[in-house]
Amino acid sequence: LTIMGDAGMEPTVSPPDSTAQQDSLVSMTDVFLISLIVGLLTYWFFFRKKKEEIPELPKMQTVAAPVRDSSFIEKMKKTGRNIVVFYGSQTGTAEEFANRLSKDAHRYGLRGMAADPEEYDLSDLSRLSEIDKSLAVFCMATYGEGDPTDNAQDFYDWLQEADADLSGLRFAVFGLGNKTYEHFNAMGKYVDKRLEELGAQRIFELGMGDDDGNLEEDFITWREQFWPAVCEHFGVEATGEESSIRQYELVVHTDVNMNKVYTGEMGRLKSYENQKPPFDAKNPFLAQVTENRKLNEGGERHLMHLELDISNSKIRYESGDHVAVYPANDSSLVNQIGEILGTDLDMIMSLNNLDEESNKKHPFPCPTSYRTALTYYLDITNPPRTNVLYELAQYASDAGEQERLRKMASSAAEGKALYLSWVVEARRNILAILQDMPSLHPPIDHLCELLPRLQARYYSIASSSKVHPNAIHICAVMVEYETKTGRLNKGVATNWLKNKVPDGNGSSSMVPMYVRKSQFRLPFKPNTPVIMIGPGTGIAPFIGFIQERAWLKQQGKEVGETVLYYGCRHEREDYLYREELARFHQEGILTQLNVAFSRDQAQKVYVQHLLKKNKENIWKLINEGNAHIYVCGDARNMARDVQNTFYEIVAEFGNMSQPQAVDYVKKLMTKGRYSLDVWS
Repeated sequence: LTIMGDAGMEPTVSPPDSTAQQDSLVSMTDVFLISLIVGLLTYWFFFRKKKEEIPELPKMQTVAAPVRDSSFIEKMKKTGRNIVVFYGSQTGTAEEFANRLSKDAHRYGLRGMAADPEEYDLSDLSRLSEIDKSLAVFCMATYGEGDPTDNAQDFYDWLQEADADLSGLRFAVFGLGNKTYEHFNAMGKYVDKRLEELGAQRIFELGMGDDDGNLEEDFITWREQFWPAVCEHFGVEATGEESSIRQYELVVHTDVNMNKVYTGEMGRLKSYENQKPPFDAKNPFLAQVTENRKLNEGGERHLMHLELDISNSKIRYESGDHVAVYPANDSSLVNQIGEILGTDLDMIMSLNNLDEESNKKHPFPCPTSYRTALTYYLDITNPPRTNVLYELAQYASDAGEQERLRKMASSAAEGKALYLSWVVEARRNILAILQDMPSLHPPIDHLCELLPRLQARYYSIASSSKVHPNAIHICAVMVEYETKTGRLNKGVATNWLKNKVPDGNGSSSMVPMYVRKSQFRLPFKPNTPVIMIGPGTGIAPFIGFIQERAWLKQQGKEVGETVLYYGCRHEREDYLYREELARFHQEGILTQLNVAFSRDQAQKVYVQHLLKKNKENIWKLINEGNAHIYVCGDARNMARDVQNTFYEIVAEFGNMSQPQAVDYVKKLMTKGRYSLDVWS
């Protein structure tokens, strides 16, 4: 007989005397009975509690948030729409373009709706053919290094895994990108290609907007060819000229409870007074500025280091992540707009969507005051897009000014050229336009409806959470420049951050923020060498990287070579974090500290020149040490020049042709050994 298990082996042990055995049996019986009684009592107790709680459940259900209908097909059928325009938007531009396209539809006897892919089940695309003359348009921005925007991530994942039959779907794609980036319009290209692979029918070619050029003109050019293609496909005609149709109606609140009025919150009312994690774009954390110091010793620019206290927020970050901050517009600009329009900025109002079925009930949190809207919710510093000028034209009493506005909003070559020179290149914001067109007096509520949302600004975090778990550091340069019209334009966020005072607990020291995860990461193995290239404020993430490598060394880990290539204009003016870097170098944390001072000599010297100077060592680190390369800073010139330098080094020391060297570097990128954190 074979008895399985450890318990079954006990009978093979020699039996003790019978009395002991009897005592043992008694104690075992006692234990069994006590356990049984305790078990029954426990079961009865919890069973009884459950029965008592059952009547309470309906009450709990009534206060729960309603479940959103995730079928855009049902919504389109219910509201008589046949065009849906999805947007993947990080800064609001793609959403703006989607709204413009959906409004265009009425001119052709069609009805459109703009839709956030995050709010709907996109597998329903296969059912769109159930609606007559149906079309799906996708305005897709590319974020970072060829990534989808946050709100399009689920859609992107679904496209990658989907094996759906989309043969009944008609579609068109307009991509928003920037040519200075490696993966120009990657998301637009992918959506366009993947939908076709799944059997969908493209009714107009992929449009590709370039934000490094003139994104607005790219969109207008695509749009003016897109609609004729739609007309031809469906056999419809334009019903008339573009007309001004209000999307929101104004409601003025004369007797309102001020506790129900938004004062700058991004999502939940009073969320800044009653903070609740988790913190994200719709629920930012109000962090206190504990330090704000000027980094540069001279020169015209103002470079600053800020420290945000994130204690008790449960916010976690890694070196290389980005911190997003929600800034506020300069109060003097807001006041001037109010004065020109003769408006009481403290009037409490709401802008309510005329389409009751829309998920977007208001263009920004309402009810609120015009002052709050113009300060916290609306972008008043960027040059307005052509659709805003078109809508505003009707409010110019001077015929010449009205004609000028309409011309700039037209698709005629002369109009496009005028918009480019008078608005874009002159950097005229809405205040400058109102000042330079004295007869233009739009109702402030319509202006608030037309202006885009003020967006969060992203900064590479300049600290390591291993060393500073309760703080996030920012390194930034204040943007300030004179326009062609002689006006002084200031960067919204950097000007606002500069004035954040660490003393006290008032709003003057508070910054609404959240963390956005990044792929810009130190190697998993600490002994892997790293080559960091970051001139100017591009040094930010590398301060965090160096802090982390120092911490790892303190923990007894073997840390590989840590090489930095940094650059600034003048050694005595804008050498950022000079003392910290010197200390890290002295302590052996930084194995190499290479600094290019571009304007301290007749011939300009940049980081790429120092890379060429040390090319043999660079190749050895890459080829033998499997080093990881990191580039942070300007995308337009620096990142491209640095990349070309790596092509040259690889070609020379790897005995490769130029195409082979390019392929080698691209493979490093694919493997995560060449990472970029760049901006233009």
